[in-house]
Amino acid sequence: MAISEHAAGSETVTTSEWSLTTDTAGPDADTTDGVYQVFIDFNALLAGDVYRFKAYEKAQAADTQRAFFSQDIAHAQGSEDNWVSPAFVLMHGWDFTLTKISGTDRAITWSVRKIA
Repeated sequence: MAISEHAAGSETVTTSEWSLTTDTAGPDADTTDGVYQVFIDFNALLAGDVYRFKAYEKAQAADTQRAFFSQDIAHAQGSEDNWVSPAFVLMHGWDFTLTKISGTDRAITWSVRKIA
């Protein structure tokens, strides 16, 4: 199986939900089949900052896209600045997003990695 970087980017994330897949306002819907994992560099976070990572997918191709995983990342990250998502099997209309919940807008970089 080949491993590749499906998407990567950098954005000053605000309270608007940002698609890590298309590097635009999201969520969007990618239908490229694969096993995906997201790496996010949260080294810029400080005390009081809270960001929310969300994963979306459709149960079947004709269904509505819905969130299936959400995790908040808060405050300075210390010695472990990179956050890594679980691996997800995706295919019908998926996306990963990031939103600032509280604190200061921060420049965040990420990589969406694919096995397929």
